[in-house]
Amino acid sequence: MTATQDVRTTDDLKALAERAGRELEDASALEILRWAADTFGKRFCVTSSMEDAVVAHLASRVLPGVDVVFLDTGYHFPETIGTRDAVEAVMDVNVITLTPKQTVAEQDAEYGPGLHGRDPDLCCALRKVKPLEEGLANYLAWATGLRRDESPTRANTPVVGWDEKRRKVKVSPIARWTQDDVDAYVTEHGVLTNPLLMDGYASVGCAPCTRRVLAGEDARAGRWAGRAKTECGLHG
Repeated sequence: MTATQDVRTTDDLKALAERAGRELEDASALEILRWAADTFGKRFCVTSSMEDAVVAHLASRVLPGVDVVFLDTGYHFPETIGTRDAVEAVMDVNVITLTPKQTVAEQDAEYGPGLHGRDPDLCCALRKVKPLEEGLANYLAWATGLRRDESPTRANTPVVGWDEKRRKVKVSPIARWTQDDVDAYVTEHGVLTNPLLMDGYASVGCAPCTRRVLAGEDARAGRWAGRAKTECGLHG
């Protein structure tokens, strides 16, 4: 990280992100991540839901020891926590676990039990969105595993874009990948994946709000099933 990068204004970063999004649209995932690593150094991190470790693995190839930020909401499946622990143990990354200010019990005491069922947007805001905003405070850019083929709401995801809410550069290096591309990378490199992906879950979130998908459903259909809600708020 150079002094020049440290003093970039928000407008500079936004313009940088928008330009990179155009110039890197056809670049490989590794090239996109190499640009991010070269541009932001230690002020770049990867976020992971521990559905799989594909983006973390890719990033570790261009920036060994890269920070991988994980949100422990208190509602995760045991398999998700196990995947996080395995990633931390075997990959050249620095896993950083973020937690909400309140435990599940403390949240239940203040808002009543089962907030996720009554007001999932508020639950996500308290247990995901706010902790991530605080956890990303010292970074200029963050990477996600968003893919355009996952759902209609993600169809226009840029490979590099501007996160207006957090005023940071948002990198989605596998935005153009398909599920087949992910599967091929996992197989070729022996990348860790959440065991639930082999048990009917196509997208893994908090246990109370996630179910297996049915034949013909998109990958996000098992999240908040039966509700209009399709995103937790981390990505818009």
